[in-house]
Amino acid sequence: MSALPVPSVRPGRLRRLISPLVTPVVFDYWASRVHPLWRWERPLARIVGKHAESADAVTLELQANRHWRGFQPGQHVMVGAEVDGSLVRRSYSLTGAPGADRLSITVKRISGGRLSTHLAERARVGDLLDLGPAFGDMQLPATPMPGLFLAAGSGITPLMALVRALAAQEMPAPLTLLYWARTREELCFVEELRTLAARHARFDLRFVLTRQSAESADETTGRLEATHLASLGRLDAHCVYACGPAGFTATAAALAQSQAARFLAEAFTPPPREHGDSGTVQVSLAASGRSLTLPRGVSLLEALEAEGLKPAHGCRMGLCNTCACGKSAGTTRDLSTGTLHGEPTAALKLCVSSATSDLVLDL
Repeated sequence: MSALPVPSVRPGRLRRLISPLVTPVVFDYWASRVHPLWRWERPLARIVGKHAESADAVTLELQANRHWRGFQPGQHVMVGAEVDGSLVRRSYSLTGAPGADRLSITVKRISGGRLSTHLAERARVGDLLDLGPAFGDMQLPATPMPGLFLAAGSGITPLMALVRALAAQEMPAPLTLLYWARTREELCFVEELRTLAARHARFDLRFVLTRQSAESADETTGRLEATHLASLGRLDAHCVYACGPAGFTATAAALAQSQAARFLAEAFTPPPREHGDSGTVQVSLAASGRSLTLPRGVSLLEALEAEGLKPAHGCRMGLCNTCACGKSAGTTRDLSTGTLHGEPTAALKLCVSSATSDLVLDL
């Protein structure tokens, strides 16, 4: 589908001319009828391309409006779409190379996932999506250094953006990518990765299957263990990034974190609850004046939702900070690390924090 023609009068100029006369809501209504991406200040993107990436994932190519502020490879973005009459937002990794107004996300269809199912099955070229600002710390180091990327499942998505960025720089340092999936049908970006590996001598690619036998020279099998890293030798000069389910990133940290010069991990599933907290606590919501009895050992986001509240949230994995709120009293546990936090904070992540004592939250 070809891009829509952009009228010669830009929205910024229109906004300056009419700001004394019209509200942002009225401006959005009429401007969108001139061009679908024109808004007063709201970042939006139009789907301009869609293709299958694997048996259960699709890539959406997006054109953003002028309010989109761009991103760095490895970052994420909150994406929103109307599903069954309500706006649903989730966090997705940006998989393409940075551009002025172009970006791409690769969406794995999740059973029961409202937004992933909508984007994978029902979204069409021309549809509009909400965009939040890019976020995330898994970016390339300022000075090139040998890299080891460990990806499992949809954990490949932020790492693919980094691989593409390094390939654009002609692989300034050696890079090894180990990419796990249950079956080869679930692997994404296979042909592109193989093309890059053939083109760049410094790029070593290995696909690791857990439910199928290896059939090609760049495939191996088994779950992540020390033998997969043995051929790399010492990692004390390496930048090691791991993305995947929480159990996978925990294993990666146990194997490589103490050795690596730089180690970063992002988990794409909720952290395991293995801390043994039980019973209930009293949680006071300072802004609304409510007091609730909530269970220990459960994320505060889930506990509040079970009481009928709807706190703002996004990724539900501690990455995007959308659910962060103030805590003025009480102790919480970080469900991803087990660490207890008793000090007041302005940015408690509800989705990965549970109560271990009575709390006062700024909600």
